[in-house]
Amino acid sequence: MKVVIFGLGYVGFTAACCIASEGHQVVGIDVSAKKVDAIRAGHAPIVEPGVEEMLRSGLEKGLIDAATEIGHHLDEADLAIVCVGTPSGPDGSHNMAYIADVSRQIAAAVDPARKTPLSVAYRSTIRPGSIEELIAPIFKARLGDATDAAIALVYNPEFLRESSAVKDYFEPPKIVIGTKDGQPDPAMETLNANITAPTFHVGYREAEFTKFVDNTWHAVKVAYANEIGRVCLQLGIKASTVHEIFKSDTKLNISAYYTRPGGAFGGSCLPKDVRALQYIAADSGAPTPLVDSLLRSNEAHKHRLYEYAAEGLEPGAKVLLAGLAFKAGTDDLRESPNVDLARKLLAAGFDLDIYDPAIDAAKLVGANLGYAYSQLPTIEGLLVDKAAAEAGNYARVIVTNATVKDLDLSADVEQRDLGSLP
Repeated sequence: MKVVIFGLGYVGFTAACCIASEGHQVVGIDVSAKKVDAIRAGHAPIVEPGVEEMLRSGLEKGLIDAATEIGHHLDEADLAIVCVGTPSGPDGSHNMAYIADVSRQIAAAVDPARKTPLSVAYRSTIRPGSIEELIAPIFKARLGDATDAAIALVYNPEFLRESSAVKDYFEPPKIVIGTKDGQPDPAMETLNANITAPTFHVGYREAEFTKFVDNTWHAVKVAYANEIGRVCLQLGIKASTVHEIFKSDTKLNISAYYTRPGGAFGGSCLPKDVRALQYIAADSGAPTPLVDSLLRSNEAHKHRLYEYAAEGLEPGAKVLLAGLAFKAGTDDLRESPNVDLARKLLAAGFDLDIYDPAIDAAKLVGANLGYAYSQLPTIEGLLVDKAAAEAGNYARVIVTNATVKDLDLSADVEQRDLGSLP
């Protein structure tokens, strides 16, 4: 293939060298004449293991070139890759000026009468919706009815780390290809033909959001580890030993468990222990703002789940809550987010039934009894048995846990699962 790369910074230049090493013809476009001249002379504009050797090899084979202007470079190109910067604006949003400018240049340079569409893949980190709301309209304004025949827009986030960028290019943790219809793009299939990694063909917005989710999660991990480290320092605890114990648990701690968007956390352990850690940290003089935010975040999530559960229902609608305890098959109601949900549904005037066969209001004792009746004083009248739940004419069944599997519900009844968001 012939590949044209826009932006020869860290991501763009590394990609140019790696792509050329596989035998593709690569032309890099950058506004910096100094950078372009250096590349053509065999000098890498970045310091990264392996790239300068790959650059010189590509130049010797006639596979790498660089320029400051697009000219006719797109005429025979199969793929254009956009790697220009999206720096932070004063308000924290991305400055999309470079993206808009390079999109205008590509739209102006592409031949509207191309025999096959030019795949234009964006690797810059951009806000979800940018392809549809900013980039596509720029191409449409220039190309009009010829847009779909001339170009195929792709969003393809990169996952390169400094000092291991070449290895990361050929051995990525995943490949994410965002297209208009969520289907594979031929040019991207050719580009990644020799790379083995989990591949996701998705819509634009899911692909655009990927880097934000990943990078924020990495930041959360670092901040959390450092907050724990501060508490350890204050209390004379060996942070390295605590970390060794923590990371040994690959079933819960270092795993996909607990990371799927769904229900709020609750129960007898998590809220109590988060509060206790907050107290310990404050008492020992080790601030933990990330930990301090967890309960507030959980409350915000509980309210959003209520809104999602009630969305579109008529006032006073009859609904069934399948699962009141925090986990199916138990009667532990302490700080169950489902109790809070039931309370909000009642307060909003819905006709609520609750199905949870593990709960017998007459048998609740201790803290469990106190919590249940303080939050749902009418709990005895809300609980229904299996027959009543299956026979009820409900506008919606709100599913909170695996309790719903006990029920044989009509296919006509809408179910909204809060434990596994769509």
